[in-house]
Amino acid sequence: MKVKELTGWLEERYPAKAAEDWDNVGFLVGEDDKEVSHVFLSLDLTNEALEEAIDAGADMIVTHHPMIFSGMKKINCHDFTGRKIISLIQHGIQYYAMHTNYDVLGMAELSADYLQLKDTQVLSVTEKDGEKEQGIGRVGTLPRKMTLKECALFVKDALKLGDVKVYGDLSRQVERAAVCTGGGKSFVEDAIASGVQVYVTGDIDHHTGIDAVDKGLCMIDAGHYGTEYIFMKAVKQELAKAFPGLKITCAKVRTPYTIIV
Repeated sequence: MKVKELTGWLEERYPAKAAEDWDNVGFLVGEDDKEVSHVFLSLDLTNEALEEAIDAGADMIVTHHPMIFSGMKKINCHDFTGRKIISLIQHGIQYYAMHTNYDVLGMAELSADYLQLKDTQVLSVTEKDGEKEQGIGRVGTLPRKMTLKECALFVKDALKLGDVKVYGDLSRQVERAAVCTGGGKSFVEDAIASGVQVYVTGDIDHHTGIDAVDKGLCMIDAGHYGTEYIFMKAVKQELAKAFPGLKITCAKVRTPYTIIV
């Protein structure tokens, strides 16, 4: 199969027009007429992930977060991004990224499913076509009414995480929740406006957390990686169904930080 056949399928399913204007998605490194037989999936193209892909013999890498965000005037071994681009070319590996387009068209519903949310709605609408809305995050009803502490443990278990950070009264009862994978602090006001009691996301800083609590919103910070590594398994399942003969490998699940207590 040619690279352009695979990227064409991805672009039809997750078109770049659904991505935010500041984003950089699509076919970022390589030649689209090359043959592809082994795809490696990773949340980020870290040095460790690139080494894994090379060792696995992959000829294409698909990530959620783009390795290249802004314009580059030089590509050389003096820069860590340049070194990775050079390595991709040297090893004949093509590289594709699907970021906020996947957030809107895949990750939002996926995260709601992980948390078993019912009667879901879009948290922050990015596009509306008649009655159909698309956008970032989801709002819905939890499987049952529970305390904030129980909810935090539920999120931790659902996403198979080692830890979560919680802002709010642990004894407070919560039933309606919002979820936004990655760094979702810019959607706190959307969560408040939706009327939920708890918001699950990542990358919450001190002031965002305490201010949200003062406004009546509890927060569960499950981490940027912790809320988005689910990308790999989901895309693997989609690719395996669409292209049965394609070999697909996922990067090792590796939380990028260590909690020391």
